[in-house]
Amino acid sequence: MKIVSWNVNGLRSVAKNGYWKAFLEETKPDIFCLQETKASPEQLPDELLSPAGYSAFFSSAKARKGYSGVALYSKIEPLNVIYGMGIEEFDQEGRIVGAEYDDFWLLNVYFPNGGQGPERLDYKLRFYDAFLAFIEELRKQKPVIFCGDVNTAHEEIDLAHPQEHEDSTGFLPEERAWIDEVLNAGYTDSFRHLHPHQSAAYSYWDMVTRARDRNVGWRLDYFFVPSELMRRLKKAEIHTQVFGSDHCPVSITL
Repeated sequence: MKIVSWNVNGLRSVAKNGYWKAFLEETKPDIFCLQETKASPEQLPDELLSPAGYSAFFSSAKARKGYSGVALYSKIEPLNVIYGMGIEEFDQEGRIVGAEYDDFWLLNVYFPNGGQGPERLDYKLRFYDAFLAFIEELRKQKPVIFCGDVNTAHEEIDLAHPQEHEDSTGFLPEERAWIDEVLNAGYTDSFRHLHPHQSAAYSYWDMVTRARDRNVGWRLDYFFVPSELMRRLKKAEIHTQVFGSDHCPVSITL
């Protein structure tokens, strides 16, 4: 089973340019998770609403059109689908869609960015805490895999210039400490587990400075796999050759 996650930075844009369809046809994931879709279902053409062979599920921002949003495409019909955590403050931005399968839950998440001032950083940190509590409750039913744009680089190896960003959101101690909590709760960063020493492995690059040309990036996109399922993890990849967004796709194979 192959599961792919990609922050597309605008689903309509990446589809219009042909990148989305090309990657989907080449990779043929069993489950395809997208973040930052910036669209609600009524704004999408049929090829994005119901691509051949997939069931599609969307969560969109309630108050701001063209903001945030996630989508999950699945060849396997889920037993159940959830949208958000059941907490209005965190669900109104369309950041979570989750699918239940026979032996695990998969949650696709676009975590908040901590920029734009202290209030937004506080929102991000509270979202983090609420999310970990939420998946730990779900985990009592069956194991939980979660993926998406976490908007934090965990260790110095996960960004090109760590010393320059010690005071930058996305690499603050309190943001990185939450990933430590996730690991301590029994989840594994799948890519770092299989590639413990691989440096210059990034999934996001600033477009304004053309940072991708120089591979000056950040690893912000993850698959976290619970200890109960680690024996099934075969691959974890970053698809740096795929363009169309300021992020590239990441994937796991179970």
